[in-house]
Amino acid sequence: MKIIKNEIFGGERPLFGSRELRLENVRITEGESAIKECSDIEAVNCVFEGNYPFWHVHRFKIEDCFFDVGGRSALWYSDNLVMRRTKIVAPKMFREMFAIDLEDVVMTDADEVFWRCRDINAKNLELHGGTYPFMFSENIKVDGLVSDSKYVFQYVRNVEIHNAKITTKDAFWEVENVTIYDSELNGEYLGWHSRNLRLVNCHITGEQPLCYAHDLVLENCTFSADCDRAFEYSTVNANIRGAITNIKNPTSGRIVADSIGSITIDENIRQPANCEIVCR
Repeated sequence: MKIIKNEIFGGERPLFGSRELRLENVRITEGESAIKECSDIEAVNCVFEGNYPFWHVHRFKIEDCFFDVGGRSALWYSDNLVMRRTKIVAPKMFREMFAIDLEDVVMTDADEVFWRCRDINAKNLELHGGTYPFMFSENIKVDGLVSDSKYVFQYVRNVEIHNAKITTKDAFWEVENVTIYDSELNGEYLGWHSRNLRLVNCHITGEQPLCYAHDLVLENCTFSADCDRAFEYSTVNANIRGAITNIKNPTSGRIVADSIGSITIDENIRQPANCEIVCR
């Protein structure tokens, strides 16, 4: 493998088409497409300031690197990425990619990141700012997530999340086959129009959670006092630990809680209208 150390590259496509290349302490300055159409690339302790550096790249590793604001849209149409201990302050990262393995990655402008990606494995990931992370992506596993980005995980499929703290509204809309373990989910309108959403040992805050959901499952979950009008028009099997403020017009299933503030069943309920609601 060829090694380049302590160099600066700028302009248009300076390393285009490279194969089996290791970059150490390299700086990519203003310009575009520095490492486009490459394969078997390693980047260690590098700084990326130019646009679109890693497009159409196959089998690459990025460790202890920094993507500055100018390095926007840095990783598109690529595959088989391993990224470790990297900070990203540029938006619109990870687009139309597959086989992504991340650990200890921090993104401070997570605007439109991870769009239309598949086969993502992430550990200790932070997402701050921005909108719509993970839109239209599938086959995702995350262990350790802190996110305050807006509208996360919309239109995703086949997702498993552990140990997350997510603060946003409209999270997990239109999802399919998603399981979340041991997590804190903060923000109104959680999980609307979902299919096969399962929450295990989770704490939920925010108004009108989990409405219009199909085959929703909750196991040993807790709710904050602001969770009113929960489960409206949902088919649900829920085991709730502690109290829930209000349940409104669930369509079918079974809801069990230690305490229920109020239940709203009115003329607008939808058939079959046979949800069993039990206060232990």
